Parts: sequence; structure tokens; C-alpha cells
Amino acid sequence: MKGKNYRIPSGMPLTKKKYAPGAPNTKIARFSTGAANPNYDLTIQLTSTEKAQIRHNALEAARVAANKKLTPIGETAYYLLVKVYPHVILRENRMIATAGADRLQEGMRLAFGKPSGLAARITHGSVILELKTMSANKNAAIDAMKSASAKLPVPIKMVILQNQVAKVQ
Repeated sequence: MKGKNYRIPSGMPLTKKKYAPGAPNTKIARFSTGAANPNYDLTIQLTSTEKAQIRHNALEAARVAANKKLTPIGETAYYLLVKVYPHVILRENRMIATAGADRLQEGMRLAFGKPSGLAARITHGSVILELKTMSANKNAAIDAMKSASAKLPVPIKMVILQNQVAKVQ
């Protein structure tokens, strides 16, 4: 099975695990890492520039890559969020491709397929990952988001927002 076979969404998504027995659980270990703090003044978002499906293992790889680049600045200096959830169950109708397989294959008969993975369907402009940090860590944050975008199968645009922090007196 190749990821490129599932990149472009087609047809109605199968989202209920009740109708697909044996559907796998998501590989995303944590959807938020770091310390949630209202005083962060910099937000960096990875947004998609086209409609696609992103498999759950690609989302986890992007999160791990960003988190690994951010560990030198400290666990309490950033807040990383995975903004999409892989609901769509991907199915694969496996065919035997060895010698003598013509007598074993079923062809298109019962071609619904077995569950093989999960994916998140995204549209143009969807926020995939969001990172909040202080402006002093801007270079490390941009580097982390660049390494995370390399793990995703769609063209990515990085949006940098400066937040106004309300001073508490």
C-alpha cells in the first residue's frame, strides 16, 4: 500500500468504526504538547494550499519532527497543537501478485476492502499544525515548522501571526 494512492479524497468517506470491524486506532500519541500559556505572543500555523487527505502516521511524524526541534528551547516555552483529527477509515483490497495467483484472486468480487489506516480530510486553507511561543524563540519555531511540513504530503503555507498579549495588573 502506498500513501499516494490515498492522497486525493474521492467518494464518500467511511467514518464509523461500527461498520468497518478491525479499523485501526490513530497513531497520534498526543494532540497537544508543551505548556498552554495565554502569554505567548507568536503563533505559527501550517495551512494547506489544496484539498487532500493526510494519513495519521504522517500527522504523527510531523508532530514528532516539530517537537524534536523545539526541545532545546524547553518544554514550557511552546505549545504545539495538531488541529485535524483522522476520522476517515481507509480501505485496501489486497491482491496477490505472485506466480500462480490467477487461481487465488477474487478480482472485483467483494471488493469493499479491509481497513488499513486512518486519514484526515482537509480543504484549502485548513490549519494542520499550530505552534504558540514567545517572539524570542521565533527562529527555532520556524525551523521546527519547516521540518514538520516536510513530513506532510500536501503543499504547505506557513502563516506567522503576532498576538497581542493582554497585560494583567
